[in-house]
Amino acid sequence: MSLVVYNTRTGSKAPLEPIEPGHIRMYVCGITAYDYCHIGHARSALVFDMIVRYLRYRGYQVTFIRNFTDIDDKIIKRAQEQNTTCEELSERFIRMFHEDMARLGVAAPTLEPKATEHVGEIISLIEELIKRDLAYQVGNDVYYKVEQFADYGALSGRSLDDMQAGARVSVNENKAHPMDFALWKGSKPGEPTWESPWGPGRPGWHIECSAMSKKYLGDTFDIHGGGKDLVFPHHENEIAQSEGASGKPFVKVWIHHGFVTIKDEKMSKSLGNFLTIREVLEKYPAEVLRLFVFSTHYRNPLDYSETAMNDAASGLERLYGALAELAQLPEAGKAGAASAIGAKDREKLISIENRFQQAMDNDFNTALALGNFFEAVKTMNKVRQGLPTVPAAEDLALLRESAATLRHLAAILGLLTEEPAAYMAARKNALLQGLGITEAEIEALIAARNQARKEKDFAKADAIRDELLLKQIEIKDSASGTTWSVKAA
Repeated sequence: MSLVVYNTRTGSKAPLEPIEPGHIRMYVCGITAYDYCHIGHARSALVFDMIVRYLRYRGYQVTFIRNFTDIDDKIIKRAQEQNTTCEELSERFIRMFHEDMARLGVAAPTLEPKATEHVGEIISLIEELIKRDLAYQVGNDVYYKVEQFADYGALSGRSLDDMQAGARVSVNENKAHPMDFALWKGSKPGEPTWESPWGPGRPGWHIECSAMSKKYLGDTFDIHGGGKDLVFPHHENEIAQSEGASGKPFVKVWIHHGFVTIKDEKMSKSLGNFLTIREVLEKYPAEVLRLFVFSTHYRNPLDYSETAMNDAASGLERLYGALAELAQLPEAGKAGAASAIGAKDREKLISIENRFQQAMDNDFNTALALGNFFEAVKTMNKVRQGLPTVPAAEDLALLRESAATLRHLAAILGLLTEEPAAYMAARKNALLQGLGITEAEIEALIAARNQARKEKDFAKADAIRDELLLKQIEIKDSASGTTWSVKAA
């Protein structure tokens, strides 16, 4: 089965066919480094981290470029507000970004170029556009002629007239067309400046990605990615610049992920629903955020809520819990003994990897892949609970192989990377801490209850059970003794 990917430009899915067999070259737009990263940035980083990991799992060599915008209007404004330099500000938030990515477990890309380190390449590209009559100078500024590029609007599916009608375009009498965009901006007093053939200035935002992708991936490459908010104008303008300068197709496949919303509203500082990665990770482990993100297909909107995150935490605990239980099975079983695993359950366990690959080969469908994981642990739990006192050696081997396969595949999503028993113990301790009770206190209360039952003081025994329940501790009596669990999510 081939890997099929949705292409924003064509509006359809098609098999992924690299320009160079076996090698995927991918460029993803990174952050503008002027503030802490929010959960929208987290989704972008996690989605493309997953895509790179899966491509490598499928045997591709991947060259992955993700840039930093370290000079633009927002950075200049924020630096002035903080009475610092653009360089200091951007470097500070690039460091913060790297810290966030490390906590999320996001692997580093092949290269992370910065706009300010590629001003020479940017100037050369602008010169080529002027030479081809696709750009013009006005004072110290240089603008792209959108009317001169016949395919302008092909990515977003809009005409120039539609764009102009729907855009908030600032009035600029110097531009030949209202939708013409800046390739080079003359610097104002106090702003960072580079020398250029058009006078002192700095790059426009869109041109940097065209210059850097060309340098590291060539005129045409396989995948360009980013959020849906970048389709227009950023990616539309990249196409115009790159194809206008080279005369060649820019990108084979455009991949865009959906927005992150909070209570079905797009994140906004003005609405007070803006959450940074750091704020989320103060409350939840990184793998919980990963499971939450991948529970929705990357192209769909993702609505953040405490309920959704708690559901993700419970789901992750279910996966780890199943693996921890399997790890408690005896090392050796009875050789040659009849299997206690039915044919349907055996097939479900044997086909874990095949079903995962089928889901992921369909446009990286992590939601379906996770559904298969939960189905697999449900089967593992059922099989484990149905084993005889002395299990067949082949049954134990199949369960261990299934658990190892599950962890191997989950790692492609950055999940189940911790030792299961240690994760469950840490989770239990965190819950108990939140409930204001220790494991030793619980065991002491259970011992007191057992003594009360032995003395036939059932009123006292029931009172202790009720006391534990008030603290969200649920106890269960069996022939082998009394066990307890945390009821709270």
